[in-house]
Amino acid sequence: MSDAFELGDLSDLADGAMRCFPDVDRDGVVVCRVDGELFAIADNCSHADQKLSEGRLRGGTITCPKHGAAFDVRDGSHQSPPAYEGVVTYEVDGDDTAVSVRRRDVDRDPSPGGPIRMR
Repeated sequence: MSDAFELGDLSDLADGAMRCFPDVDRDGVVVCRVDGELFAIADNCSHADQKLSEGRLRGGTITCPKHGAAFDVRDGSHQSPPAYEGVVTYEVDGDDTAVSVRRRDVDRDPSPGGPIRMR
């Protein structure tokens, strides 16, 4: 995996929980375990530059604490206003004891919620 960020052991991350890695990439990364699977998104709301890791995860949806914009952690798509753009997602690789992530190439793998504009 090129341009990968090593996150380490996430075997203790419970289902329905999330963990922030603030020093990964430009905005940090939030890793969420949903139905036993790990998903990773940028820790930045596309609407208000707010840390999504300070919000709430319910099912596969993370909600921004500032204005309530919601995003699907599985594909980064926006689920509700005031956000109208998705967030960056990361490929998750490895097993629970040695997890790494790599930013998805949005030109080849765009968010189903619409194009992602990078600031």
